Amino acid sequence: MQGLVIKNTGSWYLVKTDEAQLVECKIKGNFRLRGIKSTNPVVVGDRVQIILNEEGTAFICEIEERKNYIVRRSPNLSKQSHILAANLDQCMLLVTVNYPETTTVFIDRFLATAEAYRIPVSLLFNKIDRYGDDDLRLMEGLINLYSYIGYSCYRISAIDGNGIDEIRDAVAGKITLLSGHSGVGKSTLINTLLSEEVQKTAEISNSHHKGIHTTTFSEMFPVVGGGYIIDTPGIKGFGSFDMEIEEVGHYFPEIFKYSAHCKYNNCTHRNEPDCAVIKAVEDHYISQSRYMSYLNMLDDKDENKYRQGY
Repeated sequence: MQGLVIKNTGSWYLVKTDEAQLVECKIKGNFRLRGIKSTNPVVVGDRVQIILNEEGTAFICEIEERKNYIVRRSPNLSKQSHILAANLDQCMLLVTVNYPETTTVFIDRFLATAEAYRIPVSLLFNKIDRYGDDDLRLMEGLINLYSYIGYSCYRISAIDGNGIDEIRDAVAGKITLLSGHSGVGKSTLINTLLSEEVQKTAEISNSHHKGIHTTTFSEMFPVVGGGYIIDTPGIKGFGSFDMEIEEVGHYFPEIFKYSAHCKYNNCTHRNEPDCAVIKAVEDHYISQSRYMSYLNMLDDKDENKYRQGY
C-alpha cells in the first residue's frame, strides 16, 4: 500500500494512503537511507510503501525516490544530517527583523542550502504591524538586498492579515515548507492562511525577544484548492551539510556570477590574487553581509564549530 507521510512525531508517523486512509506507522529496526547519514530516515513529504498489520497500524517498508529535500547539519551530531522535509515545490522562510531578530547569516545559510537542492525560496518578512521606523528601514534594506539577488520577498502581518492574500495565492496547489526561528509567527501564519486554528501559538519572551517552541513535530496541512503547507519546529541555527569548500560559492548566485572572472578556477575568494569576488565586494556589487555569510559557511568543515549546536 502506498501513501504520503503527513506527520512525524519522532516515534511514529502518520501516513495518508492513496485511498485517503490515515494510518499510524512505525519503521523497522535499522531502516536507513542509502547514501546519506540522517538522524531521521523518514520525513514529512516522503512517499512510502507500508504493510498493514492486524492492529490497524503499519510498518513503513520502503521510501520512494525523492525529487528533493532540504537538509541541515544535525545540531547534536555534527557528522549526521537532519532532513526537514522532502518532495518540495518551494520553501518560504519567515523572517523577522525584531521580536525576535533573524540574522542575515541564518537567512543566507537557508538560501544556500535550498539552492544546493534546487528548491525555490521566498522570504516572508512578518510582523510589519509591530515595527517602528528603525525596524522598517532595516527590513526595507534587506528586501532590497534579496530582491536584487533574485529572491521573492513579501511584507506580511500574520496578525492583521496584511499581505496574506498574496501568500495564499503563492501556496495554492504546491507543497510548501514553511521554516524559520521559533517565535517568528509560523503557527500564526498557518492558522491565518487556513482560516482555522490548527497550530498552537505562544507569545515570545518579553525579556529576551526569543521565540518559544510551540510546534514540537513536523506536519503537513492541506491547502484549500490543493497543495500542502509543511510546518516544522522552529530552528535556532542552520549548519550546512555535505558541502565541499569549492561548492559553497555556487549556491550564492551573485558570488557564482563574479567567480567566473577570478584568475584561478579553484579560487575560494578569501585571499587569492586577482579575485573578482573580493573586488566585487569592495565595489559594493556583492554585499558585505552576504560575503561574510559565505566565509562563515566555509568554516563548516571545522567539526569543532558544531559542538555548541549550530
